[in-house]
Amino acid sequence: MASPRYGWVEIDPGAIARNVRTLKALTPPGTAFMAVVKADGYGHGAVEAARASLGAGASWLGVATVDEALEIREAGLTGPLLILAEPPAEAVDLLVRHDITATVTTREFASALSRSAVRAGRQVPYHLKVDTGMNRIGVRVADVPDTVIWLRDLPGVVLDGVMTHFATADVPGDWEFARQVERFADVIAALRTERIRPRLAHAANSAATILHPETHHDMVRCGIAMYGLHPGGATYGRIDLAPAMSVKGRVSLVKRVGLGEGVSYGLTWQAPAPTTVATVPIGYADGVHRVLSNRMPVLIGGHRCRQIGRVCMDQLMVEVPDGLDVRLGDEVVLVGQQGEERIIMDELAGLADTINYEIACGFALRLERRFVGS
Repeated sequence: MASPRYGWVEIDPGAIARNVRTLKALTPPGTAFMAVVKADGYGHGAVEAARASLGAGASWLGVATVDEALEIREAGLTGPLLILAEPPAEAVDLLVRHDITATVTTREFASALSRSAVRAGRQVPYHLKVDTGMNRIGVRVADVPDTVIWLRDLPGVVLDGVMTHFATADVPGDWEFARQVERFADVIAALRTERIRPRLAHAANSAATILHPETHHDMVRCGIAMYGLHPGGATYGRIDLAPAMSVKGRVSLVKRVGLGEGVSYGLTWQAPAPTTVATVPIGYADGVHRVLSNRMPVLIGGHRCRQIGRVCMDQLMVEVPDGLDVRLGDEVVLVGQQGEERIIMDELAGLADTINYEIACGFALRLERRFVGS
């Protein structure tokens, strides 16, 4: 059991389930849905997010690493599970033993997977990652036909899926996105020419699932949107998503500072008049970006209050507006709703010049996670 602390994250699995159902409703009947639960479910808890997603109709889970995949298996979840990037060849026996589907991008890894499958007397599925223009991982488009023909001769392994990933699906009208869509269609056509028909072709991330139905193919892969966060500005107004994470704390100290007195490291904020300051024991080690110092709002008593001074590793300070009665133990909301006021992840991301993905993942660093009903 976690030690009592004046800082925690609340996760609503019901919101995750609702978002999955909302996203699935955008896809044609029979289209599979992969719930991406990598990075500990984007900070929401991988196992809990997986269970909520599967209960709402997801049929696949996606993770980034072997350790993440093993966590899912150790939790007793036995359905289809894909590692979205090719893992180290040293892990092939674990993959075969635990029915974890690997992404393949190199012949060296494919050979190791084949040898492990043969030793186990198994036919092991894999998905081939195609690089259609993101230039991160994957087999280049021109090399796909020869690669697949070579892979076809490997014993013990079978091509179950072919996949790609879009770099700019969240940018309406983007020419590079259109090129990636076209290249992936060419790959599928080239495979059919060789009479190779993988069971699943998949390309759509959250943004493409919402904005580009032509990319849905046999399966969509949703991560950020299933947690109630928009993948980009273009998806606002297109879909109603319910944020699943709130970040809360409690006031640990209330004090008065005099005119001209500074607050926190470097004394970057000085009181323009006698001011009440509240301390909240949450800092950058908990995911509050230090760059938000003197810029971010928090909610206390249903009011927006300004964070002041530099955010510390374990603490941040808040200016209490005149007339607001704040006391030790009062609830503070960093992300979420309090009364009629609300702070969303995108607001903090904009202030920090980053994306909501990074903000959400950061709050999972050491804050206690509490699962709530809705």
